[in-house]
Amino acid sequence: MTTLVVEDLLRALTPRVLTTLARRYGQFEDCEDAVQEAVIAAAVQWPTEGVPDNPRGWLVTVASRRLIDRIRSEHARREREAALATEVAPAEPPDTDDTLVLLFLCCHPTLTPASQTALTLRAVGGLTTAEIARAFLVPEATMGARISRAKQRIRAAGSSFALPRGAELRERLRVVLHVLYLIFNEGYTASSGSRLHRPDLAHEAIRLTRMAHAQLPEDGEVTGLLALMLLTHARRDARTTAAGDLVPLDEQDRTAWDRALIDEGTALVKAALAGPALGPYAVQAAIAATHADAATAKETDWAQVHALYLILERVAPNPMVTLNRAIALAETEGPAAGLSLLATLDGDDRMAGHHRLLSVRAHLLERTGDTAGAYAHYRRAAKATASLAEQRYLELRAGRVRPPRGHQAGVS
Repeated sequence: MTTLVVEDLLRALTPRVLTTLARRYGQFEDCEDAVQEAVIAAAVQWPTEGVPDNPRGWLVTVASRRLIDRIRSEHARREREAALATEVAPAEPPDTDDTLVLLFLCCHPTLTPASQTALTLRAVGGLTTAEIARAFLVPEATMGARISRAKQRIRAAGSSFALPRGAELRERLRVVLHVLYLIFNEGYTASSGSRLHRPDLAHEAIRLTRMAHAQLPEDGEVTGLLALMLLTHARRDARTTAAGDLVPLDEQDRTAWDRALIDEGTALVKAALAGPALGPYAVQAAIAATHADAATAKETDWAQVHALYLILERVAPNPMVTLNRAIALAETEGPAAGLSLLATLDGDDRMAGHHRLLSVRAHLLERTGDTAGAYAHYRRAAKATASLAEQRYLELRAGRVRPPRGHQAGVS
């Protein structure tokens, strides 16, 4: 079996092995470390020695032994050691899938969004600390410390390994979906670095959201988020040139879009919209489906897109939603209308100097014929983003509208 196949298998098994140990021993932090050690051992042995007949049982046994060894070395836990040292992992652990419980635990409300994301990728996604650190462009030691602190905070909070109930379940699910959404967005459009995409993160977010959907198939927002990811990810191959340069939506070769993902995503959108409540992920998925339904950019139903953004503003008010509505409004009523709506964001501290606001304004100014203003805003937008791919694209757009030499471009 190849190393890549083994890695895929281990990523799928990691959360199930961790939930088995966490249920048995109740020490999430130590269990997670033990499972990671078992996974590393498997990654070394299995490609050369072969995958055991019961790979999950193998991992549970090895991780349990590592955990017991760890406890034996801690003299302060003598009583716990005596109880656990006699434990023998069953040859065939119960075949239950507690991935959703694990997701809820990793997205504990006492953690920051950054810590929730990192812990989710490690404990549920099966990524190593080094892989997560590379994805977010931070030193491995920094990411390791972040994950360690997150596990310590969960232990200090005294969290139990069980699904919350009632109102807490709904609130915690909202956090889980937000973390998965953040992971996907970072994979689809990296916030920094030379590459526009980080496919490993996008694929992992989709895989984890599929797991959540398998356990909560009737939840409209889980369904909507999965639909949104699939419909967005379907465009990945058309978003960049062979050299890695960004291609905007209206210039993409739509024959390169993944129709299988679009068909699956569209079906999920219909299911999400048929539910009793309309959530923000379902509305965003409906917008993505509207774009996917157009054979060409000119055929896009911008009136419907704008109407959906109006709904999204009511369901989940956010300056980015207003910014995107301005784009749709410019398509239906002209760039001046879009610029007028953008002006309402100028006093929002969350958008001050944001490259997306600057770049959209530049685009709309270009459409009005104000090339000097467009040039100035494209340049400011390029300086405001840490993504090299976006920088190259924005500098290219600035070059197209560069004013004559000696002309002073002002920023309106």
